Amino acid sequence: MAESEEEQPAGGGLVKKIAIFGGGGLLMVGIGIAAGWLIFGSGQPDPSEEIEEIIERKMQEREEAEEMEADNSTPSKQSKAAPEEEVFETIYHEFAGTFTTNLAGSRKMLQVGIGVSTQYDDTVMMNVDSHQLALRSIILGVISDFSEEQVRGGEGRELLADALRDAINAKLEELENFGGVEDVHFTSFVLQ
Repeated sequence: MAESEEEQPAGGGLVKKIAIFGGGGLLMVGIGIAAGWLIFGSGQPDPSEEIEEIIERKMQEREEAEEMEADNSTPSKQSKAAPEEEVFETIYHEFAGTFTTNLAGSRKMLQVGIGVSTQYDDTVMMNVDSHQLALRSIILGVISDFSEEQVRGGEGRELLADALRDAINAKLEELENFGGVEDVHFTSFVLQ
């Protein structure tokens, strides 16, 4: 009898071990899947369903609001579209220093600070700056052509500013083929 126990095949233990470990592994995978389904799968609603419910509620609220507006007999406010206007930027340039000259037919002198403005591009002001010497000469000539009576008061100043603008533009057109100065401004105005 002792001999028969020793002759059992050694492979039977290996099959048992594979069956135990394989079955245990499958059992663990099954438990993991079940736990995951219980934790994550069963209790949470689908987000797309929630979104559809929200959309339906909003549509119902909008329909109810439209019905209430139709029932109201008061006129509703309507906004008007503002007209779009193209806005141009005004560019200024002030001549350095002041211009001092005698007035025509008088012993009085006029001392003015002058600036110019335009709504064209920077090219106009670059032309004014690059031809400043010629423009200063023209400005002094125009001022000296005015008499004391002509430059007194607001109208006299406007008349002088218009004459200066025209003379500056004429000189720039001669030099650069384009004037572009729209206004002349006095930064100081002293009659002595």
